[in-house]
Amino acid sequence: MPISEASGHLDEVAAESAATGEVIYLTRDRRRLAAIVPAAAAAEIEAAEDAADIAAAEAAMAEPGDDIPASVVWAELGIADGK
Repeated sequence: MPISEASGHLDEVAAESAATGEVIYLTRDRRRLAAIVPAAAAAEIEAAEDAADIAAAEAAMAEPGDDIPASVVWAELGIADGK
């Protein structure tokens, strides 16, 4: 859907996406710029990303080697006091 067409009635476009479960792509010059996604689909995507992050963190924690204090990592990254 052209973004210019959706801009005047975004509430209707969002309601349509929620009702049908469809992703509605907003386009300009036929190129996808953004998408309106049903909330349930967005929640599923976020849950999958969270699960992948947890798996990666668990894998990293299981790697052999010495623990490195956060202060050392921060110093290497040029971050003072973890901020």
